Amino acid sequence: MSFTLPELPYSYDALTPYMSRETLEYHHDKHHQAYVTNGNNLLKGTEFEGKSLEEIVTGSYGKNAGLFNNAGQHFNHMHFWHWMKPNGGGAIPGELEKKIVEDLGSVEKMKEDFIQAGVTQFGSGWNWLAVKDGKIVVMKTPNGESPLVHGATPILGCDVWEHSYYIDYRNRRPDYLKAFVENLVNWEYVAELYSKAV
Repeated sequence: MSFTLPELPYSYDALTPYMSRETLEYHHDKHHQAYVTNGNNLLKGTEFEGKSLEEIVTGSYGKNAGLFNNAGQHFNHMHFWHWMKPNGGGAIPGELEKKIVEDLGSVEKMKEDFIQAGVTQFGSGWNWLAVKDGKIVVMKTPNGESPLVHGATPILGCDVWEHSYYIDYRNRRPDYLKAFVENLVNWEYVAELYSKAV
């Protein structure tokens, strides 16, 4: 299957003041588009042509760095746009909240650990909530990696590459992560992914 750039599920200015129109235009139209274009070029003539995006990501990991990096980032961003919504944050759907408390101690502790994972990811990468062996865990990965290649299913991820926040927050990554958790997360989408993962 070839990669295509999805439309954003909201307008470019829908996430202000936490994520600006300018950030979304650059991030979606330029960065995500580049992963799609480069990924399609690198996919041609490989054993991964015709495979699903998840199969391409897991199959190319450790074998074809160029393809993996672009396919991995395409996979991450396909979800990233849906992990946010206007007036996000807020209440977490019941079953998911119960599981977060059970596995991570409390909602507050989960938020702290998730933010800390993003703050301490050196250089470019992502921080995650993922389901591994039936439990919700907090993870972080470098560059375009995701929990998929570490035997886990991502249910929430935040992009901590500088292009995701530098226009709005400059070097204040902790402020960006706090704004993401408190004001942008689409917990309904996270709950939907969680229900498929268990």
